[in-house]
Amino acid sequence: MSGTLANLRKQRRVSQLELSLRAGVSQRHLSCIETGRSRVGRDTLIALLDALGANLQERNQALLAAGYAPAHAERSLDAPEMSLVRSALEQLLQAHDPTPALVLDGEYNVVMANRGLRYLLDLLGLPGEAMLAGPINLLRATLGDGGLRGLCVNEAELCGELWNRASREAEHLPRLRALLDELRPALKPWGKVEPTGLPVLALRLRAADGRVLSFFSTFTSFGTPLDITLASLKVEHLFPADEATRARFAG
Repeated sequence: MSGTLANLRKQRRVSQLELSLRAGVSQRHLSCIETGRSRVGRDTLIALLDALGANLQERNQALLAAGYAPAHAERSLDAPEMSLVRSALEQLLQAHDPTPALVLDGEYNVVMANRGLRYLLDLLGLPGEAMLAGPINLLRATLGDGGLRGLCVNEAELCGELWNRASREAEHLPRLRALLDELRPALKPWGKVEPTGLPVLALRLRAADGRVLSFFSTFTSFGTPLDITLASLKVEHLFPADEATRARFAG
């Protein structure tokens, strides 16, 4: 238990004194907990995890390390209990048609997509239906050689932002951190990012016919997740960033 809690605190760059004040626990007691000289009660541990803003996966790991039952399940998205979640996600995706939208899990795997995304992949000369029928990881597809990276007009800008965003999230997601560690040795530099002066980052992709499709994105997540799988999900909605792209996706 000592290492788990201390590691969480250090990852968030919080001192023992600050954490003790946040959680209402004496610094001396916190020190004893972290060094293993004192057993932490479940309520005290939860208070410390609340004060650290620990995610559901980290909470489970800390509870298990302290000898307590995990507080949160990690169900498959296909589980019967997740039917309401799947229905909500399907509504979000369908409502965004004919423009692309997709559901990503914590490791950037595409777990659901709408017809608009299939259409986008077809315009890019990629087999949309076949690609989305099997597992596809957005980080692998975008940051690796070929694939989407080879179609990015603003490759340096897009790849740099995607990597930085995933790296920030990976600080608290061990499986995502492991994926980035796997990808890092094979990454090739994507060059210097030139400022554009635009208020949002545009995803600019060269279609099979040579024309450029331009999008910006927003993300939607569940506000009060109690399941680890659900907490990791995010819906990315792509919006046309210019009139030419809007016309290509007009219903």
